[in-house]
Amino acid sequence: MKKFVKIFAAVLSIAMIAVTAAACAGNGGGNTDLPTVGIIQYAAHPSLDNCYNGLIQGIEAAGYKDGENVRIDYQNAQNSTETAEQLAANMVAKNYDVIVGIATPAALAAYGKAQGTSTQVVFCAVSDPVEAGLVADMNAPGGNCTGTSDFLPLEQQMQMIRALQPDATKIGVLYTTNESNSLSHLEKFRELAPKYGFEIVATGVQNASDIPQAAATLASQVDCINNFTDNNVVTNLQTVLARANEAGIPVYGSEIEQVKNGCIASEGLDYVALGNQTGAMVGKILGGTNAGSIPVESIENPTPVVNEAVAASFNITIPAEYDSAERVETNQQ
Repeated sequence: MKKFVKIFAAVLSIAMIAVTAAACAGNGGGNTDLPTVGIIQYAAHPSLDNCYNGLIQGIEAAGYKDGENVRIDYQNAQNSTETAEQLAANMVAKNYDVIVGIATPAALAAYGKAQGTSTQVVFCAVSDPVEAGLVADMNAPGGNCTGTSDFLPLEQQMQMIRALQPDATKIGVLYTTNESNSLSHLEKFRELAPKYGFEIVATGVQNASDIPQAAATLASQVDCINNFTDNNVVTNLQTVLARANEAGIPVYGSEIEQVKNGCIASEGLDYVALGNQTGAMVGKILGGTNAGSIPVESIENPTPVVNEAVAASFNITIPAEYDSAERVETNQQ
C-alpha cells in the first residue's frame, strides 16, 4: 500500500509540474516562440484610441496577426507615468521584441527601460521626439528607437481661427507643464501669433485637479481656447468645454474626435492613419530592420473638420473657404 501511495504521489507531482509548465507557457496568450510586441497606451481618450486601432491595422497589413505569427500585449497606463514605467519594465524583463509607446509619456517610459537591452522601441503620436530625447535626428534616429510624430499643423489652425473669428485678438491655451509635446506646440504657436494678429494667453496646469479652475479663469480672459494634443487636457476635455461654454467662447480641437466631442473645428491629424504608419514600422522591425535606422515619419496633410451646430451656438458662420471641410455632429454624452 505504501509503495502504491509513493507511486501515486510521484505521478501526481509530475502531472502538477506539467500543468504548471503549460500554464506558464500560455501566460499572456499564444505561443511563446512567437515574437512579442508590447503596446503601452498612455491614456484612454479618442485620439490615442484611434492611434491604437490604426496601429493594429498597420501591423496586420505588414503581415503579422496576433496569435498567428506575433503575440501582442496591449496595456493602458490610465494617464499615469508611474504605471507606464511599471508596464515598460515588465515588458523589458520579459524580453519583448518591440515595445510601442502611444503618446510621449508612454514612449519615454519604454525608451528608458529598454536602454541597454535588445528590445526595440517604437513611439506613436510624439510631437517632438528630438526635444523629448527619444531620437538624435528625425531622419537618422540612431539607437533602438523610431516612430511617428504628430506635430500639429499650427499655422493652418491659426488661419482657421482667424477665418472663423475675424475680430478675435486673444487665444487661450491650457497646457500641462510637464508634457514636452505641449511645450513645443506652445512655443511654435507663440511664434506664429503676431503674423495673424493674435496674443497667446497660456495657463499651465500640473494635473487633472487643476483644470476646472484654470479653464474657468482662462476662458474669462480670451476670445477662444485652442487645444493641442496634451493628454491631461484632452482627457478632461468636457471640463474645458463646460467652462468655455459658460464664458461664451468656442474651443478649437487638434483632431476630429475633439470636434465630435464639442469643439468648434480643427485643422488636425488623422490619428488612425498615424497609427497605421507606426504599425508598418513595427512590421519592418519584426522583419529584421533595426529601429534606429528607420526615419521618423509624420502625417503631411492636415484634415479640416468643423462642427456646424457648435459654430451656430456661438453665432459663427463657417467661411466659404471651408466649404470642403468635413462636417461632424456632436457625440451624445
